[in-house]
This record gives sequence, structure tokens and C-alpha cells, in this order.
Amino acid sequence: MRLFHRMRQQKVLSINLLLVTLSIGILIGTLINTGVNAARGSGQVMAPDATPLVVPAASETGTEFTKLARQLGPSVVNITADYTPKVESRERRPQQSPEGEGDTPGGGANGDDGMELFRRFFHGGPLGDNEPNPRMFRREQSGSGFIVDKHGYIITNNHVVDKVDKIKVKLHGDDTEYRARLIGYDRESDLAVIKIEPRSALTPVAIGNSDGIQVGDWAVAIGSPFGLEASVTAGIVSATGRYIPGAQQFQRFIQTDAAINPGNSGGPLANIRGQVIGVNTMIATQTGGYQGIGFALPINLAVKVYNDIIKTGRVTRGSIGISWNKLTDKPELFQALGTNHGVLVSEVTKGGPADKAGIRPDDIIVALNGKQVKDGDDLVNRVADSPIGASSDITVDRGGKKMDFNVTILDRTQVFKDDPRFAADQVEPQPAAQKSPVESQPKFGMKIRDLTDADRQGETMKDKKGVVVTAVEPESFADDLGLMEHDVIVSINRQAVTSVDDVRKIQATLKPGDPLALHVYRPTRAGQGPVRWNSFFLSDKMPGE
Repeated sequence: MRLFHRMRQQKVLSINLLLVTLSIGILIGTLINTGVNAARGSGQVMAPDATPLVVPAASETGTEFTKLARQLGPSVVNITADYTPKVESRERRPQQSPEGEGDTPGGGANGDDGMELFRRFFHGGPLGDNEPNPRMFRREQSGSGFIVDKHGYIITNNHVVDKVDKIKVKLHGDDTEYRARLIGYDRESDLAVIKIEPRSALTPVAIGNSDGIQVGDWAVAIGSPFGLEASVTAGIVSATGRYIPGAQQFQRFIQTDAAINPGNSGGPLANIRGQVIGVNTMIATQTGGYQGIGFALPINLAVKVYNDIIKTGRVTRGSIGISWNKLTDKPELFQALGTNHGVLVSEVTKGGPADKAGIRPDDIIVALNGKQVKDGDDLVNRVADSPIGASSDITVDRGGKKMDFNVTILDRTQVFKDDPRFAADQVEPQPAAQKSPVESQPKFGMKIRDLTDADRQGETMKDKKGVVVTAVEPESFADDLGLMEHDVIVSINRQAVTSVDDVRKIQATLKPGDPLALHVYRPTRAGQGPVRWNSFFLSDKMPGE
């Protein structure tokens, strides 16, 4: 018993000793923590040798690029185009003939059109490298453009708006989505003119002179790469008059290393003074993105195209109806033929001006109206700029003998009217519709009727009032919103809708740019089960006219 009693005393003693030790440890920790907090509270600095950081007062550093971005920003627009791709096979295009006055630039022996390395860079468009097989539903592609007239005229690339169903434009700092109409386009330069109806006068860009730029000049690109609006990048002019294999006859580019990406297409390239000197059109890339080489069409070409389009809806160029081979017209060829300049005629269009005048294949055109012809580009540009119907004196070298011919300049599209590459180059301008005050109200693009008792299936709709959507017009505002047939609209902007007349009254109060919210009930049914109604809101801004 004594032994048992002693063991129990020792156990109790050990437990008490352990408790005392723990208590002392807790007490010491508390004192240390209290001391630290007290030190902090007393103003003691934890890092006495560290200097606090200070944010200076906001100030603008201000550079020429800052001024330029502020100047051009309001004039650059984001363009979104809806299109419905057609189901068709993706076969390689047929081999084209070598470049000539009536031809677009041709391909090599394998039928390669020379454009594999060069990408027109609208974002999400129908020719994207990663696009899956087309299906019959609408898609979007985006690009850029710039305002050239306060009334809403905009220059962009033709490939941004070519063969699309609907063109939408957003201005910088304005969420309103304006509907644009196509005024005209020019496939041979890849330029187009579109127009919106703004609510107030717009700020056009300042036009420069692209003939005055030099390699090494600053160049600034502005646009919406990947849909990121009003993005500004800077670089220099890397080259001028750049020919690109596969480009059109009249395309000679300004090359720049200013960062250009998908979505920049159609946006301006500006000089350091903020004057537009080019239209960003394509890049050279092996990845599909920026690799330091971008190309812009000279603004002088764009101005000529624009002026023709706003006058007649299309670009008119003169032609004499001959073709020539850029790939073989080398200095050595002409030296061997006894001259040091000119254009070797490879083909004469039957019934064309040159044919009627007596010019033959293998003639060398050495002069136009008494002025020496340097090469094929020189001849084409001078003839293209000549008035339709004008008479021109052409001097040729035929077998070493000089001969003069009088040729009448005709419209290029008429001379080559049988060439499929020119067949689509006539566009009917879309005139501005003259609308009555009632018709000018924004339209939703749907058909509706009053909700009936037969429509009120299920407890959810038992006491509801509204209108039923019976049809939605393709590519309309209602279609863009996501409305579907059989949807029930119960309110518009928190205003209850009980009849078709209610919708008309509310619609009459809405203007382009006004926010719109529709409270919608949509019926769903699983198999043979009861109808269930999903409640949700659809919202957007009323489109611009």
C-alpha cells in the first residue's frame, strides 16, 4: 500500500510540474507579444534604416506620341462585321497568270499565289487560318477604320467589310453601336468607304502626303487589335514602295515595324505630326501575329480611291488592254533586245484599245505621249490615271524599229470584262433612305402579338401579361439581342408591357444609343413534361441609324 501511495503522489507531482511549466511558457509568450505590441504602439520603427515610399502628385509627362494619340484617338473607329459563311470546299485557288496590266500578281510553278507569308489581319474573319469548317450561322470579324468627313464617312480595308451581312461601327469613347452602309469599294487597292449617321459632327483625321515620307521617319499605328479599341503602337518607316508577291497591281506598300496585329486592318498609319500617311492593311508573319513587319497602303492612293467612290460609287481606271510579265521583264532582257527601258507586251486583249490600234505581242512600249516609259508599273499607273475616252500616243519598238500608235483609253473593267477577277468590281451604292419621322424610329426587327390565355401554360405564367414574339428577322436588332420565337416580353426598361400598342409607344421614345432592357420569359419543355418558363433579361443599346 505504501508503494502504491508513493507512486500516486509522484504522478500527481509530475502532472502539477507539467502544468506549472506550461503556465510559465504561456506567461512568457504573452509578455513578449505584449512587449512587441507596446513597442509598435509607442512609435518604435521596425526598420529604422528604410526610407518610406512616396507617390508624387499626378503630372502629365507629355510627349509627341501623347499629343498624337490624343489628336487621332477620336477619329479612329472599331468596325465589327457580321457574315454568314457559305458551305463550300476549301480547294486551292487556280493558278494565276503572271502580273500584267490586266492581271493581278500571279503565282509560281506550284500555283502558290505568294500570299502564304502575308496576312490581311482583320480579327476573326472568314479567312482565318484556324477557322473550323464553315457552318450556316452568323459570325463576326472585326477591324478598324478612320473618319475622313464630319458627316460620318470612314475609310477602311475592303477585306474588313467584303461580302458581309451587316457592318457595325463604334466610336472612341462612345458605346453606341452605329449601323454603317457601304458607299463603295475597290478590290484592286483593298479599300472601301462606309458611312454612319452620327448624332453630332465627327472629328476627321488630318490627311498627310505619303510621297513625302522617308525611311526612318516615325510611324504610329492606331486601331483595334484583337478588339482592343484605340490601341497605339509606334515604330519607324522601314521601306516605301514595297512590292509584295501576291499583291494587287496597284498595291505598293509602306513597310513599318510599328506593332500591327489582327484587328488593326483599315486603321491609320500616321506620321509624327499626326497626319495619316497610310492605311494599315497586312503583315508578314509565320505565326499569325506581329513579327515586326507590317504594311500600309499609301494615303495618296486612298485619297484617290475615296474621291472616286464618293463621286460615282466605284473607282474608274484607264486601260489600253495589254498584259506584261513582271517576273521576266528584267534589265538584261531589254539590253539584249536593244533598249534599256520599256514594257514587253506579252498579250493583247482582243477587241481592246491596243488591239484596235495595231499593237502586237512582243512589241516593246517605250514611250507614252512622248514621255519615256520606265517599266510596267510606270505604264500602268499613267494609263490608269488617264481620262476615259482620251487619246494617247504610244511609241513601240518593233524588231528594232520605232512605231507610233494612237490609242483610246477605255475603262479598265470594261476592257477586261470577261476576266472573272473584274466581274465583281462594280458595286451599286447604297443610297441613304428617305424615311418618314415614324419610320426613322429604331426598329426591333421582330413580329409580336398580344399574350392570350392559351399561351399561359403553367403556374409561372398564370397571371402574367405581355406580348409573344412570333418571328425574329435575321440580322436585326432583336436577333442580336437573342430574342427567339415564342419568347414572352413582359416589360421594357421596367415599363410593363400588356399589348402590342405598349411596345410601339415605348419604342417611339427610344433613340439610337439609349439603353434597353427586356424582361423575357422563355418556354422550355423536357420531353412530354410540363412547360417551364425561364425568366431573364436581354439588354443592349439601341443601334445607331
